Amino acid sequence: MDITIVTLLFLLAIMLLTGVLATKFSTRLGLPALVLFLLGGMLLNNVFYFDNVELTQIIGIMALIIILFDGGTQTKWNHIRPIIGAASLLATIGVLFTSVLTGLAAMYILDFSLLEGMLFGAIVGSTDAAAVFSVLGNKNFNKRLTATLEAESGSNDPMAVFLTVALIELIQIPDSSIWMAIGSFFIQMGVGLLLGLLLGKATVFIINHIKLDTSGLYPVLAMGAAVFTYAITDAIGGSGLLAVYVMALFVGNSDLTYRFTIIRFNEGFAWMMQIVMFTLLGFLVFPSELLDVFWQGILLAIILMFIARPFAIFISMLFMKYSNKEKVFISWAGLKGAVPIVLATYPVIAGVENSNLIFNAVFFVVLFSALVQGSSLSWLASKLGLTISEEDAASPSLELIHLGTNESEIMKLTLTKKNAAVGISLTDLKLPDDTLIIGITRGKKLITPTGNSVIKHGDTLFVLSDKEHREEAKKVLLG
Repeated sequence: MDITIVTLLFLLAIMLLTGVLATKFSTRLGLPALVLFLLGGMLLNNVFYFDNVELTQIIGIMALIIILFDGGTQTKWNHIRPIIGAASLLATIGVLFTSVLTGLAAMYILDFSLLEGMLFGAIVGSTDAAAVFSVLGNKNFNKRLTATLEAESGSNDPMAVFLTVALIELIQIPDSSIWMAIGSFFIQMGVGLLLGLLLGKATVFIINHIKLDTSGLYPVLAMGAAVFTYAITDAIGGSGLLAVYVMALFVGNSDLTYRFTIIRFNEGFAWMMQIVMFTLLGFLVFPSELLDVFWQGILLAIILMFIARPFAIFISMLFMKYSNKEKVFISWAGLKGAVPIVLATYPVIAGVENSNLIFNAVFFVVLFSALVQGSSLSWLASKLGLTISEEDAASPSLELIHLGTNESEIMKLTLTKKNAAVGISLTDLKLPDDTLIIGITRGKKLITPTGNSVIKHGDTLFVLSDKEHREEAKKVLLG
């Protein structure tokens, strides 16, 4: 059928509306939402023909930037810091081992050459930030495991991109230097890390010091900074995705004006991009073509889930202080999603032989992984005793709201039982001058503060203060 502007708008509306409804059903069914988005795209491609791989790749990269920025801003540094070593090994050595083992299997199962097999392994070797963030985000898993998996998924994309690009170059230009490619990888990682930190600091400074006419512009400013971080880092030869994740970590763990507004906007925008991205990726696959790699796809997915990923995890974490149960859970939580499918478009665009077979096999592995692993994570965590109570899952949050053009601001603080102010009446709090608690929410109730009000864990305090006394007030309340 002819594609018109109205048709495209109608298609976009259907994608968004069905995507939102799909998240509700996915929760009830215990499936990751991405599965329903992908299946929706596969169904819609029978009505609207779409095969623009280049456009899908651009939208996919844009979506990954937004998803990484959203995930990074909501990740607590105090959770990440103790496991940064383990996450780094998983994001590098773990991806390498997973790719090699899966690639060797693909070479025999799909009758590929060694380099083609390794290319397939590289494409499916990393975990996917979109899938991991969405599946772990609302579950009460052990915090250390959640932090490990989120840090791994946020930082392992550069390794997968490097391996994919390097192998495509080796296939097309056999005389390419592998040592030059390895050196390029370390440069990409170093530049990405450095620019991520620098641009993160710059973003926080700009957001906290610029006085915009409306609060709705602050999320747009933050998102623009994330896209700029990717673009400038990639332009000078660094890893743009790593830079975005590092920048988001810095922004999310800093005192930030309009934090709540920025994070809520990011969350909604990230969901929208997930819906659009996974649906478009589903458009590129036809069920009839998947049947051609049915048994090969199942076999490769089984090898990846039960052999390659577990072996890579246990080797990478050999000297890390994680129990065998925790390693088993981390192995099973190696969810595949948008990243492998987006990477599978690289050989298609480059014109690599068997690229369509690679794409369809990757899609099958991603779908199988999401269905089997994504739907069983909660059950496995419960069986292994790796869940925590909702009370223990709570963590303090902070939002800053500037009041017009003056130097006063309202801090929104959510307290846990470990914070210093819990159990103390407002009269006994030694707050600095010009600092006042103007509201308390407890559950669904709004409490008007009085001198006799006693702060309880779980309370959210609204604290009026000026910038000069902000840190002192936080120290009194949080400890």
